[in-house]
Amino acid sequence: MENLAFGWEEWVALPELGLPAIKAKVDTGARTSALHAHDIETFGPASKPKVRFNVHPIAGRTDIVITCSAPLVDRREVTSSNGEAEQRYVIETKLDVGGQSWPIEVTLTNRTGMSSRMLLGRQALNDHITISATERRLQPDLNYDVYHSAVMRKTAPKRALRIAVLSREDNYSTRRLVAVGEERGHTVEVIDTTRCYMAINAMAPEVHYDGKRLPRYDAVIPRIGASITPYGTAVIRQFETIGTYCVNGSAGITASRDKLHAHQVLASKKIGMPTTAFAASPKDTSNLMGLVGTAPLIVKLLESTQGKGVVLAETKKAAESVIDAFRGLKANFLVQDFVKEAAGEDIRCLVIAGKVVAAMKRTGAEGDFRSNLHRGGSAKVVRISKEERDTALRAARAFGLGKAGVDLLRSESGPKVLEVNSSPGFEGIERATGKDIVGKLYDEIEARVKPQPVRKRKAV
Repeated sequence: MENLAFGWEEWVALPELGLPAIKAKVDTGARTSALHAHDIETFGPASKPKVRFNVHPIAGRTDIVITCSAPLVDRREVTSSNGEAEQRYVIETKLDVGGQSWPIEVTLTNRTGMSSRMLLGRQALNDHITISATERRLQPDLNYDVYHSAVMRKTAPKRALRIAVLSREDNYSTRRLVAVGEERGHTVEVIDTTRCYMAINAMAPEVHYDGKRLPRYDAVIPRIGASITPYGTAVIRQFETIGTYCVNGSAGITASRDKLHAHQVLASKKIGMPTTAFAASPKDTSNLMGLVGTAPLIVKLLESTQGKGVVLAETKKAAESVIDAFRGLKANFLVQDFVKEAAGEDIRCLVIAGKVVAAMKRTGAEGDFRSNLHRGGSAKVVRISKEERDTALRAARAFGLGKAGVDLLRSESGPKVLEVNSSPGFEGIERATGKDIVGKLYDEIEARVKPQPVRKRKAV
């Protein structure tokens, strides 16, 4: 290493933490360097603990905050210059100064009143560094403008994230979300949605779980079952209130789960779908069927999933019988035109972040018009047309869903949307297409939690 001359204050960078410019005070009286951080919390397994924290890199600018994470090296007692002892977390990270880089240990402490965001102790000052106590900034100046630049989003390092998967099931999709996230160095925690409860207040809304307040998560991946949609979306709303990034929002999940509401949303966006009708009164059965067309007809419960509660009525009399039966159960349902040319096949398009990342054709079991894989259907990869791709994207966008399974029928008049699923399974489509769908979801999550550039303040 070349010899460096330091003044009592220098511009430095901590690139592994996503801090490209920060002013540090050189303190030869301190053994270990210190970074002034807040919201410090540990996460991850006990065998490989990590620590996450926020930094205001510019003194007096609380609107600029960088969230950092790093492996935890140690926790030790540190005595400050005023004689106060404090237990601090210790991390190791690279220090960049004047074109040179070397690893240093840094303790984390919340000392908001300090004008210097960082102290450089003796351990960080190698033998090749000489100190001038009367001069400052002998190394090249950096600039806080990096925190206002869109370049920062592109250059910010990937950091370990803390992610919650809201799921009550130990199935393929949940296990894949955990496995892929952990392979990328993240901590992924599966939370039973029904065991969450909420402290609802204006100043400090919280989500609690098993008697404890849940920590701050970088992202939440909802996998809310149909049977708990109202409570599950209430939990997601609470995370949204806190400011956590939710892959799918509560409003989109609620609208997509109610098939009547969902078809009204699709119709409002002029997205193709089978002709659909709904009525509450039994006196309107004939008129209801007349709106859709002639038999065969589909009669579908509003909250049906995986093909359950979906009946094909091949004649007018059969349709009337099914409708009477559903009404006898006081069930809400709708009636749809049966697209004969689809021949028991549909196309599932998996949409993530405004892109169709995979598509498969599902074919129903012999004698079954429903193509759901849970009902014995089969799947294979399929090439979709531009019109089908655009329809799937528009449907996911209509509900504001970052992750969605859009089911299409191929009809003589173009693609028709059957359903928009806010909690699509990954097993069938990953096996059919051979694609790492969950990895693509994590690509989006990692991109979304990068620091946002902040607008410059206008000079007064």
